[in-house]
Amino acid sequence: MYAAAPIKQSRAQMPEWLEQFLRTLQGSPLGDAVRSTPFMYATLESLHILGIAVLVGPAFAFDLRLLGAGRRLVSVTRAARYLLPVSHVGLAIAVVTGLALFSAQAVGVASSAAAPWKLGLLLLAGLNVLVFHRGVYRRVEEWTNADTTPGAARASAVVSMTTWTGVIFAGRFLAYV
Repeated sequence: MYAAAPIKQSRAQMPEWLEQFLRTLQGSPLGDAVRSTPFMYATLESLHILGIAVLVGPAFAFDLRLLGAGRRLVSVTRAARYLLPVSHVGLAIAVVTGLALFSAQAVGVASSAAAPWKLGLLLLAGLNVLVFHRGVYRRVEEWTNADTTPGAARASAVVSMTTWTGVIFAGRFLAYV
């Protein structure tokens, strides 16, 4: 049986201004507290995982509704009303804990080959939410009970599920690549 061990590869040189910023963040009172307070890192990591679950679980349920699951049981607007606020709470928890965790090891985490993937996928997920809510969702009353949601809504659901899955994988890989 093989033990999971971090795989460290050669890392690209980051711009000096970025490294200085990250070192300042890492040396901040927050970064120091997260590193030096007993059980702080483990507690934040656990809360981060719970935040991700509270974010992604309801988001995936809503995405599945956009893809047609449960269309006879719940309208899109009702699903949004109950699921999306829960997702927003999860997002807030994940962001706050993620930033605190990042502050503890900012230089090392940012140097990971997975870091640009996580950041890029987070940005794509956010852009997808923005485009969905400013686009096809503005006319949701026209299709909230339709047998088939518009193609743009279904595409947004697929992008959402794919990007959030990628964010989770990239987040786990931060420690290993």
